[in-house]
Amino acid sequence: MQKQIPDSSGHPQFADLNRRSFLKTGLGGALFLGTVSVTAGLSGCATQPAGRLSAVGTRMDASYQFQFLNEDDIALFEALLPAMIGPGLPEQPQARNLAIAGTIERIDAGIHKFGPANQKELRQLFDLLNFGLTRVTVARVWSSWPNVTTAEADAFLERWRTSRIGLFNNGYIALTKISNVAFYGYRDFWHLSGYPGPPQYAVDALPQFQNA
Repeated sequence: MQKQIPDSSGHPQFADLNRRSFLKTGLGGALFLGTVSVTAGLSGCATQPAGRLSAVGTRMDASYQFQFLNEDDIALFEALLPAMIGPGLPEQPQARNLAIAGTIERIDAGIHKFGPANQKELRQLFDLLNFGLTRVTVARVWSSWPNVTTAEADAFLERWRTSRIGLFNNGYIALTKISNVAFYGYRDFWHLSGYPGPPQYAVDALPQFQNA
């Protein structure tokens, strides 16, 4: 899968993703996703952004406030990122968990900057994957996301990648693109994409690099 190169500021290129529609579903697909989102909300699925989470147990930065992702979305990405990033993640368990948590925070920050149309599409996609009925029947993932193994997550992604159904293909592309940008666009992982980082004179001269 294509790895993303960060821009000159050292931050993920979420602005590039915001220029295009993620899910080109047509009218039927849009109606289906909209119905799933409404049903998921009525069924008691998490609907509000997660806000601030305790660092204990979640490994999230306690000072970070989620503005788009809800707790179900966070569990979804905790399950999918090890399958999508694979060997790019650190091997040491604590460092691995922190890398996953930081990537999820950057996914949230990036989506928060998207326009309403793309935010709506992603909300519908996440609701489709989080709602138990459609998670089982459409995604064919039998366990709830916190209990999904990396092998099961990888199998799900492969099904959607190779599916003849456009909604599934586009869903796969959306999930992998925002995850790749959030992971490989972060300066600690630049080297994994083959990007050596900005020249030292730029680091010394530009204030945005000082706390990156």
